[in-house]
Amino acid sequence: MNQPVSPNCATGSTIRQRGQHEVFCGLTSIIWLHRKVQDAFFLIVGSRTCAHLMQSAAGVMIFSEPRFATAIMEERDLAGMADMHDELDAVVDKLLQRRPDIKMLVLVGSCPSEVIKFDLSKAAERLNRVHAPNHRVLCYSGSGIETTFTQGEDNFLTALVNEAPRAPARNPAKLIVAGCLPDVVEDQFARLFEDMGVDGVEFLPGRNSSAMAGIGPATRFILAQPYLGATAAALESRGAKRIDALFPLGEEGTTAWLQAIADAFGVAEDRFEAATAAPRKRAQAALKAYRPWLDGRRIFFFPDSQLEPSLARFLFRETGADILEVGSPYLHREHAAGELALLPPGTSISEGQDVDLQIDRARASNPDLIVCGMGLANPFEAEGRLTKWSIEFAFTPIQGYEQAGDLAELFVRPLKRHSVLSEGLGIKEAASCS
Repeated sequence: MNQPVSPNCATGSTIRQRGQHEVFCGLTSIIWLHRKVQDAFFLIVGSRTCAHLMQSAAGVMIFSEPRFATAIMEERDLAGMADMHDELDAVVDKLLQRRPDIKMLVLVGSCPSEVIKFDLSKAAERLNRVHAPNHRVLCYSGSGIETTFTQGEDNFLTALVNEAPRAPARNPAKLIVAGCLPDVVEDQFARLFEDMGVDGVEFLPGRNSSAMAGIGPATRFILAQPYLGATAAALESRGAKRIDALFPLGEEGTTAWLQAIADAFGVAEDRFEAATAAPRKRAQAALKAYRPWLDGRRIFFFPDSQLEPSLARFLFRETGADILEVGSPYLHREHAAGELALLPPGTSISEGQDVDLQIDRARASNPDLIVCGMGLANPFEAEGRLTKWSIEFAFTPIQGYEQAGDLAELFVRPLKRHSVLSEGLGIKEAASCS
């Protein structure tokens, strides 16, 4: 049932939906996590369906040796005819003998392992006692029963925070940037922090599994991704204080994000301006080339990644797009308050999903572009509607000044493709008539 709820922002009432939904499961976050944490290995405890999903989603070549795999649960495991703990121990022993370079082994729960109530945390504790200190073992749930694909990252980062040491008062991390960022984006932000004079910065997750600096009451943290509700709660439970900001998408979002950090650490205004002026100009110039394609375009967002409010704000504020509906699987209003406040008044916000009703609303609004999951995109395309896969925004570097143009280009790409195909079809039809 849809229940309107009046939020404390300029947007319209929220449509709360609790019906059938169409999203990827949390296992797919492994695709970018395993590339980021370079000495970790993600072992899914799941079915052959899980293995096929990961193989298809990652597009892994036959000659590559990725740092993730699936410990296949057979029928006898699901029927309780085998000791899952013994079988998992044997798989882990074989894996670590073959790959001694693994410093952190991450056991990832799936729908099948959760359905049979397999205690993955107990298994991780036991295996950690056996294999530490050469190999750390921890676990989290990537099950798609209740989570969307970005929440797999949230659960993983929460596990890392829970294992981090409690900071002695004299040596805590000063700033934690929470959210998996591509290396190129992390390097850009690190240079900006250095130019601003902000030191003691830790990125979560880091590029290797070595222990994080301590977390304590003197630690500040800022979210680089909007879907990290559990991670934020874990950091706050250690006494860390969140820096509230827009998310670093586009020139406006990146500037506001960096400004919030500068304010928290007392960076002088002239130093902040000196550090950000040049990249801000580059971002503005890059966006200018794409604005003609997006200005006035009517965009409809289906819920998928929780990036939707930030993407909608970027499109409206920096490209002139008209936002019809912003769907999000879950809406953390405290974290998204700044984004929602910058959307045009009366914008329809939907949380959760009743997919059939939302499809009806999308058809009725007749948008120029629909941002949705892959499962919905093909049927919409068959109807002659233009779509953009929302999962691409999780796989592609889009944060920061230097990626502002790339972010806009992702939305422009299907519009350009349609324009080229339409022109080509027109030329072909004119030739046939002559």
